[in-house]
Amino acid sequence: MANLRNKRRLMNEINVVPYIDVMLVLLIIFMITAPLIPPGQVELPSIGKSSSPPVEPLEVTIAADGNLTLRDRSRVGDEQKVNRTQLIAIIKSKQAQNTEQPVVIAADKNVRYEEVINVMDVLEQEQVKKVGLLIKPK
Repeated sequence: MANLRNKRRLMNEINVVPYIDVMLVLLIIFMITAPLIPPGQVELPSIGKSSSPPVEPLEVTIAADGNLTLRDRSRVGDEQKVNRTQLIAIIKSKQAQNTEQPVVIAADKNVRYEEVINVMDVLEQEQVKKVGLLIKPK
Protein backbone atom coordinates (compact mmCIF):
# COMPACT_ATOMS: atom_id res chain seq x y z
CA MET A 1 0.00 0.00 0.00
CA ALA A 2 2.92 2.32 0.62
CA ASN A 3 4.10 1.78 -2.98
CA LEU A 4 0.69 2.77 -4.28
CA ARG A 5 0.75 6.10 -2.42
CA ASN A 6 4.21 7.02 -3.83
CA LYS A 7 3.03 6.40 -7.38
CA ARG A 8 -0.01 8.67 -7.03
CA ARG A 9 1.90 11.59 -5.48
CA LEU A 10 1.78 14.80 -7.56
CA MET A 11 4.95 16.22 -9.04
CA ASN A 12 5.93 19.65 -7.69
CA GLU A 13 8.57 20.42 -10.34
CA ILE A 14 8.13 22.33 -13.58
CA ASN A 15 10.16 21.43 -16.60
CA VAL A 16 11.49 24.79 -17.98
CA VAL A 17 13.50 23.42 -20.91
CA PRO A 18 10.65 23.81 -23.43
CA TYR A 19 10.13 27.42 -22.33
CA ILE A 20 13.82 28.19 -22.82
CA ASP A 21 13.66 26.68 -26.31
CA VAL A 22 10.68 28.86 -27.22
CA MET A 23 12.42 31.97 -25.85
CA LEU A 24 15.54 31.29 -27.93
CA VAL A 25 13.47 30.81 -31.09
CA LEU A 26 11.63 34.09 -30.46
CA LEU A 27 14.92 35.88 -29.81
CA ILE A 28 16.33 34.67 -33.12
CA ILE A 29 13.17 35.73 -34.97
CA PHE A 30 13.32 39.24 -33.47
CA MET A 31 17.05 39.55 -34.20
CA ILE A 32 16.45 38.71 -37.86
CA THR A 33 13.36 40.87 -38.40
CA ALA A 34 14.40 43.98 -36.41
CA PRO A 35 16.84 45.34 -39.04
CA LEU A 36 14.23 44.80 -41.78
CA ILE A 37 11.61 47.06 -40.15
CA PRO A 38 11.94 50.67 -41.34
CA PRO A 39 12.33 53.26 -38.56
CA GLY A 40 9.24 55.28 -37.79
CA GLN A 41 8.98 58.82 -39.10
CA VAL A 42 7.89 61.47 -36.62
CA GLU A 43 5.83 64.32 -38.02
CA LEU A 44 6.90 67.43 -36.12
CA PRO A 45 4.56 70.40 -35.90
CA SER A 46 5.49 73.54 -37.77
CA ILE A 47 4.92 77.11 -36.78
CA GLY A 48 4.05 80.10 -38.88
CA LYS A 49 6.03 83.29 -39.01
CA SER A 50 5.06 85.98 -36.55
CA SER A 51 3.22 88.87 -38.11
CA SER A 52 5.05 91.41 -35.96
CA PRO A 53 8.84 91.66 -35.70
CA PRO A 54 10.41 91.22 -32.26
CA VAL A 55 10.55 94.38 -30.18
CA GLU A 56 13.98 95.71 -29.28
CA PRO A 57 14.35 96.05 -25.50
CA LEU A 58 14.95 99.20 -23.53
CA GLU A 59 18.33 99.00 -21.81
CA VAL A 60 18.70 100.50 -18.35
CA THR A 61 22.37 100.93 -17.44
CA ILE A 62 23.41 101.43 -13.83
CA ALA A 63 26.82 103.10 -13.64
CA ALA A 64 29.34 102.56 -10.85
CA ASP A 65 28.31 105.89 -9.27
CA GLY A 66 24.62 104.86 -9.29
CA ASN A 67 23.49 107.02 -12.24
CA LEU A 68 20.86 105.53 -14.54
CA THR A 69 21.07 105.68 -18.31
CA LEU A 70 18.23 104.59 -20.59
CA ARG A 71 18.98 103.46 -24.13
CA ASP A 72 16.34 102.57 -26.70
CA ARG A 73 17.84 99.83 -28.85
CA SER A 74 15.28 100.36 -31.59
CA ARG A 75 16.73 103.82 -32.24
CA VAL A 76 20.46 104.22 -32.80
CA GLY A 77 22.07 106.84 -30.59
CA ASP A 78 18.99 107.32 -28.39
CA GLU A 79 20.64 107.31 -24.96
CA GLN A 80 19.76 109.59 -22.06
CA LYS A 81 20.61 109.97 -18.39
CA VAL A 82 17.51 109.65 -16.24
CA ASN A 83 16.46 109.43 -12.63
CA ARG A 84 13.99 106.82 -11.38
CA THR A 85 10.86 108.91 -11.90
CA GLN A 86 11.89 109.78 -15.47
CA LEU A 87 12.76 106.12 -16.08
CA ILE A 88 9.29 105.03 -15.00
CA ALA A 89 7.60 107.73 -17.10
CA ILE A 90 9.53 106.76 -20.26
CA ILE A 91 8.92 103.04 -19.78
CA LYS A 92 5.20 103.69 -19.13
CA SER A 93 4.95 105.67 -22.38
CA LYS A 94 6.71 102.86 -24.27
CA GLN A 95 4.36 100.32 -22.68
CA ALA A 96 1.39 102.39 -23.81
CA GLN A 97 2.59 101.84 -27.38
CA ASN A 98 3.49 98.16 -26.86
CA THR A 99 2.34 96.21 -23.79
CA GLU A 100 5.04 93.56 -24.31
CA GLN A 101 7.94 96.06 -24.24
CA PRO A 102 10.96 94.24 -22.74
CA VAL A 103 13.44 95.96 -20.45
CA VAL A 104 16.98 94.75 -19.73
CA ILE A 105 19.17 95.96 -16.90
CA ALA A 106 22.93 96.29 -17.37
CA ALA A 107 24.99 97.17 -14.31
CA ASP A 108 28.65 97.92 -13.81
CA LYS A 109 30.43 95.10 -12.00
CA ASN A 110 31.29 97.49 -9.16
CA VAL A 111 27.62 98.33 -8.50
CA ARG A 112 26.14 96.76 -5.41
CA TYR A 113 23.60 94.08 -6.20
CA GLU A 114 21.13 95.91 -3.97
CA GLU A 115 20.96 98.77 -6.52
CA VAL A 116 20.06 96.32 -9.29
CA ILE A 117 17.36 94.75 -7.11
CA ASN A 118 15.96 98.21 -6.29
CA VAL A 119 15.63 99.07 -9.99
CA MET A 120 14.02 95.68 -10.68
CA ASP A 121 11.63 96.24 -7.78
CA VAL A 122 10.60 99.66 -9.10
CA LEU A 123 9.94 98.16 -12.54
CA GLU A 124 7.94 95.32 -11.02
CA GLN A 125 5.81 97.74 -9.01
CA GLU A 126 5.02 99.56 -12.26
CA GLN A 127 3.80 96.27 -13.85
CA VAL A 128 6.64 95.93 -16.36
CA LYS A 129 6.17 92.31 -17.47
CA LYS A 130 9.42 91.49 -19.25
CA VAL A 131 12.48 92.45 -17.20
CA GLY A 132 15.83 90.77 -17.71
CA LEU A 133 19.48 91.15 -16.79
CA LEU A 134 22.06 91.87 -19.47
CA ILE A 135 25.29 89.94 -19.09
CA LYS A 136 28.64 90.06 -20.85
CA PRO A 137 29.44 86.77 -22.59
CA LYS A 138 32.92 85.34 -22.14
